[in-house]
Amino acid sequence: MRLVVTEPVERTEGPYRRRWWALLVLCLSLLIIVMANTALTVAAPDMTRDLGLSSADLQWVIDGYTVPYAALMLLLGAIGDKYSRRGALILGLVVFGGGAVAGYLAGGSTAVIAARAVMGVGAALIMPATLSLLAATFPRAERAKAITLWTATAGLAIAAGPLVAGALLENHGWSSTFLINVPVAALAIVGALVLVPPSRAAHHDRIDYVGGLLSVASIGALVYMIIEGPHFGWNGRAVAAAAVAGVGLVAFVLWELRHPRPVLDVRRFTGRRFAGSNLAVALFFLAVFGAFYYLTQHLQFVLGYDALDTGLRMLPLAGAVFVGSALTGYLTPRVGMKWTVGAGMVGGTAALALLTRVDAGSSYGDFVLPLVVLGLAIGLALSPCTDAIMGSFPESELGVGGAVNDTSLELGGSLGIAILGSLLGTSYSDHLADAAQGGKLPASALSTAQDSVGAGYAVAQGIGDQARQAAEQAARASDPQQAAQLTAQADQLAEGARRMADAVGSSFSDAVAHTSLVGAVVLGVGTVLVTLLLPRKERAVADEPAEVREPELSGIC
Repeated sequence: MRLVVTEPVERTEGPYRRRWWALLVLCLSLLIIVMANTALTVAAPDMTRDLGLSSADLQWVIDGYTVPYAALMLLLGAIGDKYSRRGALILGLVVFGGGAVAGYLAGGSTAVIAARAVMGVGAALIMPATLSLLAATFPRAERAKAITLWTATAGLAIAAGPLVAGALLENHGWSSTFLINVPVAALAIVGALVLVPPSRAAHHDRIDYVGGLLSVASIGALVYMIIEGPHFGWNGRAVAAAAVAGVGLVAFVLWELRHPRPVLDVRRFTGRRFAGSNLAVALFFLAVFGAFYYLTQHLQFVLGYDALDTGLRMLPLAGAVFVGSALTGYLTPRVGMKWTVGAGMVGGTAALALLTRVDAGSSYGDFVLPLVVLGLAIGLALSPCTDAIMGSFPESELGVGGAVNDTSLELGGSLGIAILGSLLGTSYSDHLADAAQGGKLPASALSTAQDSVGAGYAVAQGIGDQARQAAEQAARASDPQQAAQLTAQADQLAEGARRMADAVGSSFSDAVAHTSLVGAVVLGVGTVLVTLLLPRKERAVADEPAEVREPELSGIC
């Protein structure tokens, strides 16, 4: 037996024998690119302190990954279909690992942002390749089960990222969260060569590079606008990005409608199952990523858990994702994806509604049920949608199908962090201002404290430090009158620090409740739209326009 698999999967007689081992490699590849984002949420405070990052720097450290990731997937998915899906996966892992090494060595904000962007390019190669290789390797009868495990891995990565980062930060610096990706990427590369068979489309015409580049420009500008506008205001850059996105998307649609072999036939979106599945993925991850964004902050800042403890307390979400995925495999063949996806979205709405009860007195126990319900909802909703999206594409476009699914996921996640994150910040700032008007806060510290919950607690700690310094001076003072004045000042500052910390925690808890209410309303409305769009039990391609359906093709690599 050869160590490296060289026979294309399309040439094998019957199902590929080691396909479940190949799935393990694909899931491992998926795991690290999702964890690259979620791990950063707990490493961000250490990174901010060590590199002196501004709030804008930190935002782009996080989102420098997202822009190339979302923008490039469609074009790179098409290139993988034509030339080599496994080659795209391996190249992506090499680029991703190289970016991780650069992030580990980075000594400033610009270098970290550049490293994250390189990792985003690698992820844009990896993500569609994992789905296209999965679909090419597994027979149609087993594909839904394989996709269920793939989506369960994505859910696991959401919760595992903070856990792994927290464990590393116990004894190592923030740069270790970059370096840990390198051996995992190396293992995945070896696994891809040994276990994943080559695959590419048998018949794939010349790539529509004009359409591909239009998709890169329009999606990249759209994601940039989503990030820049809500977080930093609608300045010239955000408005220009909005204009480029609008013009680019119109040009992309018009070009694709006229091109004989488009990179993505946009007529597919007239199919109810395809359109409903993409809408469900985008809306669901708007809610999931938005909630994850503020839940990790609440656990760390308000409840005072360190990075590792925060990761451990997100595990109920990961466990529930696997349970929900198992239920999907049982329910979908019996009741149809319409009701399975609808149940998942209802569950996601319920999880956000439960979070509206959060207040200053809430403990971790109040978050367990929402986390479990949200995990179950992810498992129920995501697998059938991904299966339906992939089933809508012929064999020659599996990479494009994976890219469409993943772009919907990334756009939804970016919108969730931008919209719900911006709403969270505004709500927190307003609640803190109300507390100051009531005389509960030192007015001079209000502006700094309103920037973020972390800044608010930093202000409270600073006031507390001043109180301790005044108390120490009082203990050393030889003049009784001066000592009494310093003691009174220390008591006043200590009370101010306590009031500040209480107000910050209360304001952020109220902001979480308010943001969760808005998220629940958005997802609730989306649930109605999706259930109206999705057909009842039908084949994945049954509602596609006839001109975009193609027979299954066999291919060689």
